[in-house]
Order: sequence, then C-alpha cells, then structure tokens
Amino acid sequence: MNVLITGATSGIGYETALIFAKHGFRVWGVSRSPIPSPSEHIVFKRINVTNQESVDQGIEEIWSEALKTTKKGIEVVVHCAGFGIGGSAEDTPIEDAIAQFDTNYFGVLRVNQALLPRMRTQGGGKVIILGSIAGRISIPFQSHYSATKFALEAYTEALRLEGRVFGITATIIEAGDTKTAFTVNRKFSTPTTSPYYDQAQRSIAKMAHDEEHGYSPQKVAKAIYKVSKRKNPPIRKVVGLSYALLMMLKRSLPDFVVEGIINHMYLH
Repeated sequence: MNVLITGATSGIGYETALIFAKHGFRVWGVSRSPIPSPSEHIVFKRINVTNQESVDQGIEEIWSEALKTTKKGIEVVVHCAGFGIGGSAEDTPIEDAIAQFDTNYFGVLRVNQALLPRMRTQGGGKVIILGSIAGRISIPFQSHYSATKFALEAYTEALRLEGRVFGITATIIEAGDTKTAFTVNRKFSTPTTSPYYDQAQRSIAKMAHDEEHGYSPQKVAKAIYKVSKRKNPPIRKVVGLSYALLMMLKRSLPDFVVEGIINHMYLH
C-alpha cells in the first residue's frame, strides 16, 4: 500500500511514517524542509501545503513515482502538517489567524483536492486527518488553533458522506496532550501590554506542562496505522482512554458543567 503523509519530518508525522514503513508500506512524506530518509521504504519530498503550485506539482510527482514503483497510486493520505498559536482571541493579529487556517485547514483542502480525483479513478482511498481534542472542546488562549480543528471535524463528516459512493473514507484522529516539538514551536500572540497577558501566560504554561508530560507521538502514530487498516474506518478516533472518557462526559454533561471544568483546568 502507498501512503502520503504531510508534516512527515517531525513529531507525529515522522512517527507515522516510521510505523507504516515498518509494516512494509511505501511512504512518501512531505514537508517544507525534507530530511534524510531513515528507511528504504520512505521518500521525503518538499511540499508547502500553503502554496497551491507546490501542492499540485508535488502530488503529480509523487503519484507518478508511486505508479512507476508499485503500479498503484496513493491509497492512504495522512494529514499531520500544522502548528499552534497561543494567546487571547482578542489580541491575535488577523494575519496570524489566517496563517493558522492556511496551514491547518486549507493545507488539508489543497492536498485533498489534488489527490481525491486520482483516488476516485483508482477506486477509492482513505483520508486520515490529525485533529485534536481541542477540536471538540475549545481551549482558552488557543481559540484559533481550536477553530481550525473544529473546522476539520465538520469537513471530515461531510467528506465521508460525499466520498462514500466513490470508495473514499475519511477519519479524524482526536489526539490529546502529546510530547512533541509542537509545544516549543507554538507562537504566542499576546503582547505584554494586553490585559490578558498574565492569564494567557499561565494558561499556556499549563498547556505546555501537560504536553511535555503527555503521551508519546508513537501512540498517536499507532492509532493512525490501526485506522488505516480498517475496512470501514470510523468518523473519529480518540487517542487515549482518559480522553475517550472526557468525550463521553462532554456528550452527557450540560455545557455549563463542561465549561466549568475547562475553566478550572486552564484559568485557575
């Protein structure tokens, strides 16, 4: 099976490439800055998911290589490219919020719009999108990041319905706190003069602590791999028992109770 992974040179994307390669899959991993391949089963390519020309040319090249190498095109695409913004909803510059959506949301759309027509012609394929628990429960001082993940939840649901007749499936992986470079790369957008500054700093520090003590990216990669092997993959897959329980509570508890829990977690 041939797999394309975005954001494949670090964190969850990198571990996902390794686990697919370990099981004998042919992997094309893409990012803005390719690195030497750790496996004969992995080929790293340069694609900037925020640039339409880069995406179109890169997907064309990868699809052609896949056909020449294995007689098949890409059968699974895993979207891991993304980054985070920390700071208040009020203070975040519009251009930063746009950049957040351009990578996290529109990056997925660009790659899929280049891949899906090809997948349809070969009888279908699987789309797996790295989401977040923050796509189900919005986190204070991560509003724009949460918004991109909320948007991907809606997109995944619609894509599944539209693509079913063509053999296209879509699944969103709802990961929680994971120990990756995402934490140190998070952009902080609240100026020191902001009335939100002190609380934003405390909340982001709490998030960083939880992420640094979170589960390994390998755990998420294993969940992605297992989903890819299912004939009828689910709409969403929560990673980690504690987060699965949290999602159950969200469905059963009144909104004001859930809001109170999040307030206690991040604003006290």
